[in-house]
Amino acid sequence: MADRILGCYDGKWHGPLVVVFGATHGNETAGVLALQEVFRLLIQEPERNPDFQFAGRLLGLLGNRQAFSQQQRFLNRDLNRTWTGDQLRRVEKIPQELLQGEDLEMREIIRLIHQQLLEYQPEVLVLLDLHTTSAQGGIFCIPTDDMASLRLAKELRAPVILGMLEGVEGTLLHFASDNLFEIGGFPRYTIGVAFESGQHDDPLSVNRAIAAVVHLLRAASCIREEDVDTRHEAILRAYSRDLPRVTRLRYVHRLRPGDGFKMRPGYANFHPVTQGDAVADDVTGPVLVPYDGFLLMPLYQSLGSDGFFLVESVQ
Repeated sequence: MADRILGCYDGKWHGPLVVVFGATHGNETAGVLALQEVFRLLIQEPERNPDFQFAGRLLGLLGNRQAFSQQQRFLNRDLNRTWTGDQLRRVEKIPQELLQGEDLEMREIIRLIHQQLLEYQPEVLVLLDLHTTSAQGGIFCIPTDDMASLRLAKELRAPVILGMLEGVEGTLLHFASDNLFEIGGFPRYTIGVAFESGQHDDPLSVNRAIAAVVHLLRAASCIREEDVDTRHEAILRAYSRDLPRVTRLRYVHRLRPGDGFKMRPGYANFHPVTQGDAVADDVTGPVLVPYDGFLLMPLYQSLGSDGFFLVESVQ
């Protein structure tokens, strides 16, 4: 499991265990590159800032190691749709030498985090899942229903999407919000949030992910406001300046085998649409948007189970 660990940074003071995932989807490399740079910045920080002190432990993990090596979203099934209690119990019952694909990934991740919890004994576990999208357009963060998660998401300086856990199943955020570490006898209070830093191949997606990790460390009281100057905060603010600050999920267009779904070109995250707009096509004909709102994560890649999401602004 050593090559799954992208880095581990221990502070002088005890604090939260912060686990940040890159490449939970194997074709999303920005989070991995961002974590490598964050660990480099932390190692260099005491030279630049003699007063620097870190509280807690930061662990960077490569999510879907096998899919990442092949630059595929997943091998057998989406690793970010399998984190349910039933799946975890099923995987735990199978001998490890018989596990393959995403089942093996899940088993290794669970055991690694359990090992970290036993070794470090934190009061709080913080999970950040770094992602990118196939579409161009805005960045955003996804909290759980927990108020602490919402507060954390707001500190990442990007639009917040509410209700996403109602639209998908089995994500790492469900894993955090359901406190599934109780399975196996390791209960810990867990705060989870996901961050989408931009389009897969956009170099600035790496910069935005770096800034998100640093903001998370500040919000978790691992570092102070003046520590670890990434110089990328302006990118976050500029990129999200004209986007709705808070939206809520209203609709998910789910894909079925053989429906031939194809998104029409030109759509991006937070693209405004009106009820009845034809945004895609499938075997039945044009796919129409059922409500007014903003498109989120329109699918422009071959693998995926959701064609697009529709969100609406909330106060």
